[in-house]
Amino acid sequence: MYRPDFSAATDLRVLQTRKALCDGLLDLLKSRAFDEISIREIVAAAGVGYNTFFRHYPDKESILHAIAAGEIRQLVSLSVPVLDAKDTLAACFALCSYVAENRKLWTTLLTGGAAGALREEFVRVSREVCESRPRGKDWVPLDIAIILVTSGIFEVLAWWLGHQDPLPVERVALLCQQLVVSPVIEP
Repeated sequence: MYRPDFSAATDLRVLQTRKALCDGLLDLLKSRAFDEISIREIVAAAGVGYNTFFRHYPDKESILHAIAAGEIRQLVSLSVPVLDAKDTLAACFALCSYVAENRKLWTTLLTGGAAGALREEFVRVSREVCESRPRGKDWVPLDIAIILVTSGIFEVLAWWLGHQDPLPVERVALLCQQLVVSPVIEP
């Protein structure tokens, strides 16, 4: 029933269905934890049939991983520019604000059972980004700087989201800037 070829499909109907399923899960994650959500609830939120879900994903964990891949790319795209920013605190604030706006999802991604796999994907995507960036004369080689910054930010965010009474976004941005970014980009 599961169609792995759908994950690389360009057919508009397939893309719309996958987007509807992802959006349905994201809407549900705004109010409940991932473990509390059933496939029936995801398809109801997406407005598609139950069997349709299984043509696109073998289980609900794989839809979460699909969402995670896109979110990781977004987070890396926000993390890497911190290396180039004149105002690194503002760049860290933008990144932390993005995570705060999507707190339920990022809490699920960074503190749930898939956190280890997500960390590996985060570093992999960071390395991809590193390969496409121009090499400068930074005191820390760019390839290790990107891995240090993205991994450090990942860890700070996971720590932040794991607390019941989290710190304000401004404080977490300052922690990212002082603990992760400044030591890597300032000699």
